[in-house]
Amino acid sequence: MRSARRSVPDTPAAGTVGHPSCWEARSANRVVELGRDQILERSRRIVDAAYELLESAGLEGLTIRAVLNRTGLARRAFYERFAGKDDLLLAVFEQTLSMASRHFAEQVEHLDDPMERLHRIVTSIVLGNGTLAAGAGGRRGAAMSREHLRLAEARPDDLQHAIGPLLELLVQQLSAGMQAGVVRQAEPQRLAALVYNLVSTTVHTELLAQESGQSDQAHRAQLAADIWEFCRRAIAA
Repeated sequence: MRSARRSVPDTPAAGTVGHPSCWEARSANRVVELGRDQILERSRRIVDAAYELLESAGLEGLTIRAVLNRTGLARRAFYERFAGKDDLLLAVFEQTLSMASRHFAEQVEHLDDPMERLHRIVTSIVLGNGTLAAGAGGRRGAAMSREHLRLAEARPDDLQHAIGPLLELLVQQLSAGMQAGVVRQAEPQRLAALVYNLVSTTVHTELLAQESGQSDQAHRAQLAADIWEFCRRAIAA
């Protein structure tokens, strides 16, 4: 009598489509992460170069060719990351305001009074402590002020996204002030936008007026005090 042959199930080959083994998944993820890190590293180099060029050469000196010369990257590398100069400027705005928002949050986290936190943030923006107004009177400040006004019309949604971190910080402080009874009840987002628009418009006007000269620090300090008093009266409960 023949012995029955036992059927042995086929073992799926490694790398079967749709069913990668663990090591394959780990390997693929590592390649993706390495690629992402390289993309971001080069993107940051481009944004940093643009920031430096705005300071040294102003808006006229910020060209794609100048960025490529400074970074040593090919033109293709630029256009793989940015559609053009406006996209690069928006990236500069977003990075600058994100850094400023983190800086302000750290500076006020020890303050218990929401109104005092707002005071510190508004005053710091006007004085140029960590924001677009830093280096007031210089080429970068004036260039970014001019572009802020232009992009507000040409790319309003993208600019709104770029200033989002700073607006969110203002919203947080205003909401806390309403809960504490020191800020009048209103829509926090609306109040934050009004405060930001007043402060930023005033700062941009000052920077453009002082583009060819040095900033008068005494004048800037008085301006900061006046703007804060205006904001305080507008939002106080």
